[in-house]
Amino acid sequence: MILRVVLALAMMAGVARAESITLASTTSVDNSGLMAVILPVFTKATGIEVRVLAQGTGQALATAARGDADLALVHDPEAEAKFMAEGHGTTKREIAWNDFLFVGPKGDPAKIAGTRDAIAALKAVAAAKVPFVSRGDASGTNALELRLWKAAGIVPKGADWYRDIGGGMGAALNAAAAMDAVTITDRGTWLSFRNRRELVEQVAGDAALINRYDVIELKPNGQAPEKLAAAKKFADWLCAPEGQAAIGAYVLEGQKLFNPSAK
Repeated sequence: MILRVVLALAMMAGVARAESITLASTTSVDNSGLMAVILPVFTKATGIEVRVLAQGTGQALATAARGDADLALVHDPEAEAKFMAEGHGTTKREIAWNDFLFVGPKGDPAKIAGTRDAIAALKAVAAAKVPFVSRGDASGTNALELRLWKAAGIVPKGADWYRDIGGGMGAALNAAAAMDAVTITDRGTWLSFRNRRELVEQVAGDAALINRYDVIELKPNGQAPEKLAAAKKFADWLCAPEGQAAIGAYVLEGQKLFNPSAK
């Protein structure tokens, strides 16, 4: 009897290790509400709970590289390529896409509303010295913004109209709303953001603003094998028809926030 109890406890301990994983994730998939919608579906199907560490992509990849996460879900192609080249990841797969867009005050002092050219919009913002809020947090969104400034041939850092807040997407949108400033946001977070005040969508549709999300399985770095095995199940599920359907079913204001793209 005692032996059976000991064996049962040992089995339960092994299951407990495999029943929860830590996901180092970009803030947008969490702030947008996507994780809150799809994780219960996955947990119900598998019994595996997912703990989300929502960070900017740079921080999320650093967390994963240290072995402090079991899986990564991010959206910065250049940072991801470096991460894979350094040997931290074993497999990278695209699971979804949406887009980035410029939002700004309804009065449109930069005269960019309704346009599609992201680089031209930044040039107009700089020329008019319209306040611009940058996340400044090494996130995928921040990396995209900096690439666009570089392509525009403009170095905004240090300009009195350029506000680097060093915060997440929600904080950047709140700051832009308070200062009647322009900022760049992912569509998922924008659609779920409620404190818009005078902010409206201004620039969208440029191919340079496409926003792809990748799930990266990690090279073992101190994680229990059971954790990485459970993480692989989640990565596989995100790419499988069930996970793709859950991602595609998430809609706000009649708009799909993320487009499934595992195929």
